[in-house]
Amino acid sequence: MEENKTTVNAATEEKPATQKNPTGNPQYEPRGSRGSERPGSRKFGNHRGKPGERRGGRGGFRRVEDDFQDRVVTINRVTRVEQGGKTMRFDALVVVGDGKGHYGYAMRKSGEVPDAMKKALTAAKKDLHFVKVQKGTIAHEVSGSHTATKVVLKPAPAGTGIVAGGAVRAILELAGIRNIVSKVYGSRTSINVIRATDAALQQLKEYDKVMILRGLKTPEEIKASHLAPKGAKGDK
Repeated sequence: MEENKTTVNAATEEKPATQKNPTGNPQYEPRGSRGSERPGSRKFGNHRGKPGERRGGRGGFRRVEDDFQDRVVTINRVTRVEQGGKTMRFDALVVVGDGKGHYGYAMRKSGEVPDAMKKALTAAKKDLHFVKVQKGTIAHEVSGSHTATKVVLKPAPAGTGIVAGGAVRAILELAGIRNIVSKVYGSRTSINVIRATDAALQQLKEYDKVMILRGLKTPEEIKASHLAPKGAKGDK
């Protein structure tokens, strides 16, 4: 009788659940247990990283870093009267630049100031312009106009600084120009001043291209003049 009881108890006793151990690690904890971690954790030498830390994955830590700096020139409140009432919005004028000749500007509207600034910053980085900076200034005098605004830019020697104000200073500093003199004629609206300044900067011409257009030098001569100093240093 006692033997029969022992056999019955052994049959009715629950056996512990066994799960497969694919890693062969005696400390392996299957997913779903109390002590298990997230899948892909770095426990026990697994260096794949968590899903949020995988390089290039969704929500990863890779960030695109750039050298662009931004500056908010103006923020205006715009009210539009409609049939249902007045609608108030904000427009932000933002200028970006890397200090190496690249710059951009944009003006966008939104119901909130931060949203307008963010939209303008994204649009400015998508539409970039380039200006040739020589020894911290421009090569020659230029002028640009937009509607009723005219901007004149003149090169200046080292130590002069940026003799400009408002929107002109913002776009010149972010473009990387350190010594220049400017004058604004006509309307002082910020967006018009920036567009006139951009039109003036786009009229700048390089010395090499002007010499080729005038027929005073050939492209081969200009290329040789740029390579000559490097060759002389290498010979030494």
